[in-house]
Amino acid sequence: MSSFAIRSLALLGALLLWWGFALANQGMRWVPPTMIPTPDEIILAGWEIRDFVPTDIAISLLRAVQGFVIAAVLGVLLGCLSGSSRLAENVIDPILEVLRPIPPLAFLPIFIIWFGLGEMSKVLMIAFAAFFIIYVNTYQGVRYADPLLMRAALSLGAGRRQAFFSISLPAALPEIFTGLRLGMGMAFFVLVAAELIAADAGMGFRIQEARWQFRVDRMFFGAALIGVIGFALFAGLRRLENRLLAWKPRREGVGGA
Repeated sequence: MSSFAIRSLALLGALLLWWGFALANQGMRWVPPTMIPTPDEIILAGWEIRDFVPTDIAISLLRAVQGFVIAAVLGVLLGCLSGSSRLAENVIDPILEVLRPIPPLAFLPIFIIWFGLGEMSKVLMIAFAAFFIIYVNTYQGVRYADPLLMRAALSLGAGRRQAFFSISLPAALPEIFTGLRLGMGMAFFVLVAAELIAADAGMGFRIQEARWQFRVDRMFFGAALIGVIGFALFAGLRRLENRLLAWKPRREGVGGA
């Protein structure tokens, strides 16, 4: 059986389990039935707000992509710089190591005060949260590239810049893409949190609105919608990674049939 079939069956099995539990709860009433809606009730709730869904998706995606792109550019550039230069590492790394343990959401009130309730505060908050994951993975990938290959290239007359682009950077690409995928997940996490607190549109805001109305089915629909969009974006990053890293050997039985 193919990997795609196994994954599809796993998702279908989880959906059927949820459906069965929700139907059983409606009969047994372990908790109020409105707290655990069935999948068809969730879909119906989404149909009720269908006029808002395209706009909410577009607004949230724009915020997430803008913040993610800023984080990706800065994270990869500074990670490569710190990983390839001891001086840059000594200058950049201590500052980031102080900021990195602080939960990103702790800065959200500050960003709102600095940049207001508009788009700037949300985009920069997303970028700030996703940056550290991308930076750390890029730094690790560049710093721990095979030193034997680096020394061999330098001994054969290659300059440091040439050795970086021909050895260090290609070797670091798997770590960089890992950081990008994790950074994308963090971008969505902070996006929803920011929209829950300070937004009048977007998927996070629609979940907050459903909470005010005590519409758990709409809350589940919003969460499911975010999951589907995130899954699609992760799949796109995975496809791009597979194209750029076609040279990378893969273990048999991993990611295949």
